Amino acid sequence: MAGKQCCENPPTLSSSSGVGHVKELGGLSCYISGPADSNFSVVLISDVFGYETPNLRKLADKVAAAGFYTVVPDFFGGDPYVPENAERPIVVWLKDHGTDQGFEDAKPVIEALKSNGITKIAAAGFCWGAKVVVELAKHSFIQAGVLLHPSLVTVEDIQGVKVPLSILGAEIDQVSPPELVKQFETILNAKPEINCHVKIFPGVAHGWSVRYKEEDEHSVKSAEEAHSDMLDWFTKHLK
Repeated sequence: MAGKQCCENPPTLSSSSGVGHVKELGGLSCYISGPADSNFSVVLISDVFGYETPNLRKLADKVAAAGFYTVVPDFFGGDPYVPENAERPIVVWLKDHGTDQGFEDAKPVIEALKSNGITKIAAAGFCWGAKVVVELAKHSFIQAGVLLHPSLVTVEDIQGVKVPLSILGAEIDQVSPPELVKQFETILNAKPEINCHVKIFPGVAHGWSVRYKEEDEHSVKSAEEAHSDMLDWFTKHLK
């Protein structure tokens, strides 16, 4: 179950942030950034706060600047989690926005990318989004995946992964604590046919890679390091 940490440090949403644009792809509104003539695409799958979070769009632009056609779908249909809505706690919200539906909604987006000439696709998921990415990785819809401070991902999920996978975890994480992430690493290391990378970032909490505060120098530096690791993984496995 997604824990309390999944709902902490909610960002201020802004549909106008970023240098990209919003268009429909595969039936979903998507924030899109990067070269339209690229053969390589990266799909970023948000946490429960949705695709309008400024830090996520800033990251999408950073991935795009590295030469990837970058897509951030709105898996929640304009209905991200709102912590202030006491009548709709996270457990209720998740009933309307399950990761199983996210997985189903991701398939047409990937098919649309392929039909537009994209030959290789990777995906990165943050918290909620990590579960969707691991499902895509279990069914080989993508060529590589990155999980950043995952939520809802199980040992059984990791056992089913079929593509190169990087897991970037937080030291201060009750949702996917370091002990669980190390279990994931042990499972992946036992599958020599699957290239893997696992790293736990010290002194940061669940959600830090997209919910960091600009004034928190350590979190910003750690987030930038995670972003760099993610980009290196995509470059290695797509280009």
